Amino acid sequence: MRSVAVRVERPALAGVRLHEIDLLRIFAAVSVVLYHYLFAGYYKVVSPLGFAAPGLVARYGYLGVDLFFLISGFVVLLSAWNRTPRSFVVSRVVRLYPAYWVAVTLTALVSVLFGAGRFPIGLVQYLGNLTMLNSLADLENVDVVYWTLWAELRFYAIVFALTFFTITARRVSILLWSWLGLTALLEYGVLPAGADLVLNTQYSHYFIAGMALCLIYRFGPRWSWLVLVGLCLINAVYRGVQFAGDVESRFHTAIQRPVVVGLIVLIFAVMLAVALRLTTRLARPWFVVLGALTYPLYLIHAHIGFIVFERLGDQVNKYLLVGSTTAAMVGAAYLINRYVEKPLAPRLKRMLEGRRG
Repeated sequence: MRSVAVRVERPALAGVRLHEIDLLRIFAAVSVVLYHYLFAGYYKVVSPLGFAAPGLVARYGYLGVDLFFLISGFVVLLSAWNRTPRSFVVSRVVRLYPAYWVAVTLTALVSVLFGAGRFPIGLVQYLGNLTMLNSLADLENVDVVYWTLWAELRFYAIVFALTFFTITARRVSILLWSWLGLTALLEYGVLPAGADLVLNTQYSHYFIAGMALCLIYRFGPRWSWLVLVGLCLINAVYRGVQFAGDVESRFHTAIQRPVVVGLIVLIFAVMLAVALRLTTRLARPWFVVLGALTYPLYLIHAHIGFIVFERLGDQVNKYLLVGSTTAAMVGAAYLINRYVEKPLAPRLKRMLEGRRG
């Protein structure tokens, strides 16, 4: 008799928030901030502050973005389950845009008023960025970190298409294996390069693995899903080693391949532990408070921080300046979350759903 275990959800899913995911978001966001403040800004000559020993560690902080993508694959599928296409779009718009509009506007104002032309912003560029679709029009991002949002939007488009059908483990599995197969075909040059607009192959392995881990979380481990995660890990290591070479060329510094491989493996291992529910005892409800700050912190920290360093770098101790700037960015992220996201999100949701009151 054919087994139907794959269709049986594991208990205690409804209304459960994975606080350990919030902790991982915090870690990823801090990693990216330190990467920019202690390493990338100086080597890209947009920050006068150089850090020798701390920079040796912080240079690997860009892998925080990889963790973000893996988390996104997990939580977005979890959120999309049982949603209609419209409900899914509304949930993503409400989640992404309020903080983003403030961040784009704040970054543009600081760049124009205090950037001394280092980060020039045009009106068309600014307006295009507000849509989050500026990459389609080849308009430069207002802040360097916004490139990840374009990758996220392309992933959301795939999940959006999935919501037109009843989401089941079988349908998700078919999608994931097909997506991974097409990723391989594009990497081998079988498919035209233009297909990457949809396939998003630079980071597809993280989104695919995250969705597979979501299946494991919901229904328990299955060999096909574990194999899928393993293949994604292999491709992540392959692309990660390639990208390490790009980082070396861009910053004219050494990136140790074993460290990159080890960190990518660690990212997958930790997320697998979450999917297998091995981390629940580590979760704390207060993680959600800091976790809510990670998105606005990510959006506002880079160019504004570089401008602060440029203006005050020769007047204040560099460690004190980085520490106080980081604290200020966290404070600004709190204000955006408290006074923009929380009050505006429900109003925007009601408007998009056509409801009153």
